[in-house]
Amino acid sequence: MRVYKFQLKPTKFQEEKLNRTFTLCRRMYNKLLEELNNQKVIDRGQIQGIIPDIKICEPEFKDVYSKTLQYECHRLFGNLKGLAQSKKKGNKVGRMRFKGDKWFKTICYNQSGYKLIDTGKHYNKLKLSKIGEINIRQHRIIEGNIKGIVIKRKVNTFEAHIITDGRYTIDSGEDIVGIDLGVLSFLTTSKNDKIENPLCMNKSLVKLQHLHKKISRTKKGSKNRKRLCLQLQRVWEIIDNQKKDFFHKTTTKLINSSKFIAVEKLNIKSMVKNIKGSYHNYRNILDSSWGMFLQMLKFKAECAGIKYVEISPVNTSKQCSSCGKIKDMPTNIRDYNCSCGLSLDRDHNAAINILGKGLTSAGEDWLQSSMNQEATSFTA
Repeated sequence: MRVYKFQLKPTKFQEEKLNRTFTLCRRMYNKLLEELNNQKVIDRGQIQGIIPDIKICEPEFKDVYSKTLQYECHRLFGNLKGLAQSKKKGNKVGRMRFKGDKWFKTICYNQSGYKLIDTGKHYNKLKLSKIGEINIRQHRIIEGNIKGIVIKRKVNTFEAHIITDGRYTIDSGEDIVGIDLGVLSFLTTSKNDKIENPLCMNKSLVKLQHLHKKISRTKKGSKNRKRLCLQLQRVWEIIDNQKKDFFHKTTTKLINSSKFIAVEKLNIKSMVKNIKGSYHNYRNILDSSWGMFLQMLKFKAECAGIKYVEISPVNTSKQCSSCGKIKDMPTNIRDYNCSCGLSLDRDHNAAINILGKGLTSAGEDWLQSSMNQEATSFTA
């Protein structure tokens, strides 16, 4: 599957229709959740079966495409499954909540109810059942057959996420690298290539603090408060876009040059919980968003056919990459100096250890197959 994101440019009338569709889908989700809470034995078929009855009792739901309403049942049980999986992992979970207006940001057209029309102009048309033909800025060619469309409500606009059966492809290289993630340098490779941490939230920190201060002085429910909240949401949206842009560029660069990548399997929640030091360290770790970066890197590695290995981070910073000796390394010490004569940057040393553990974890089978592939390509 491959997803393409395009910006929608609806008219005022179409925007009202979209917002009404979001509201009705949210209400349907809440009604289905209420029915689920009343059941002693969960019966998905019975819950999905009440949708036609609700449409008879409340005809306004007929203004929404039928499959879009049915998808809310799929969303409900998807959330229930996620809650159960989280509980199995030992996390403390509660009951599913009813969706408020500000929490509901997506609707789905699954398999039908849509049509993409090529106009040959700056904007193409996306025809959505019960809504109409909306201008869409299709800046890329879509590969594969469209399987579904998710409409996402942003702060000041709407996005169409077009899901296709096309395959995401990306070229790989020949390097074997270990990656150490950090705050001062976002990552350091085993070849001592460093990428600085953009810390996108820090760049907008003054603006965020200013808006939070102004919001705290306004009356709850007032128009002025709503206006400022929208400005605040827009700043957070810009920060999120900056992070994703940085992650996409960095992961693509790594994939294009590598055939083997080893990273640490970080427990970020535990790291944040046990952090010692100032609030700035806490904030910078969260601002780095290592989890999002690693998830993106793993996805691209799988698409490129690259071996991606996660190893335990235990002692990767404390162990000498030359002799294997372990010594304490406080975070304020940035150089690793060992009695064996090794002297190098601590992040570089950690990246070398990560690569070594990763190659050991991959085993001799991968190394042998990699060597055979190189020999075959050389003789060819």
